Amino acid sequence: MDVSRVAGLIREAAEAEILPRFKKLSRDQIREKKPNQLVTDADVMAERLLTRTLTDLLPGAVVGEEAVDANPALLDALHHPGIVWVIDPVDGTGNFANNNPRFAVIVALVVDGVTIAGWIHDPVPNRTVIAEIGQGAWRDGTRLKVAAEVPLPQMTGSVKKRGRVADQVLHVARRGSAAHDYLDLVTGRQHFAHFRKLMPWDHAAGVLMQQEAGGVAAMIDGTPYVPVLHADGQLLLTPGQHSWDQLAPLVD
Repeated sequence: MDVSRVAGLIREAAEAEILPRFKKLSRDQIREKKPNQLVTDADVMAERLLTRTLTDLLPGAVVGEEAVDANPALLDALHHPGIVWVIDPVDGTGNFANNNPRFAVIVALVVDGVTIAGWIHDPVPNRTVIAEIGQGAWRDGTRLKVAAEVPLPQMTGSVKKRGRVADQVLHVARRGSAAHDYLDLVTGRQHFAHFRKLMPWDHAAGVLMQQEAGGVAAMIDGTPYVPVLHADGQLLLTPGQHSWDQLAPLVD
């Protein structure tokens, strides 16, 4: 697999279908597919283009967020042997629809239930992070590493429900894009993230990146995250095991 070629296809899709619509969406190009869940023409068109170009490059099944919304049975592909492209065409659609640049494209390549490569492309600054299993996480030729472990009062992170963790750490927030949370983790801009909604297009690529950048990613019971098995539950990502052990009782 030429991971750079995939990154190029993702950039091309963003330049063709996403960026031309950013800050230019009309009301009829933004819809609510479920309560508090938006979809735009950019989501739909980018996913269609990526589905075609990625399967032309490497044939396999596709689990795309918008296609699964229309046909949930497509998720079953992750439960069978073979190649599966997992696509989130616009992660952070709410931000995108509200002219906030904190959105991204996420693509993961899952083979026989294992994520072997992942890409997160941030279209506005045109930056892409790539991870391959056993090969590290990279951006523009620079190998990425998670932040160093620090004491709880110095930690910053992303959580949806503040709970007890907010009283123990320096700062917590959630700003509408799992992709950007992962980018912040693997570039050392934040120490931890906690998620409760675990759709594979949001997390398969990012978990691989976190691990390849030297961090810890595990379900709240300590078991590994597996895109085939986990659509619900709690996922905690930290720089190291000591941080994970400290944070897990606070976010659970």
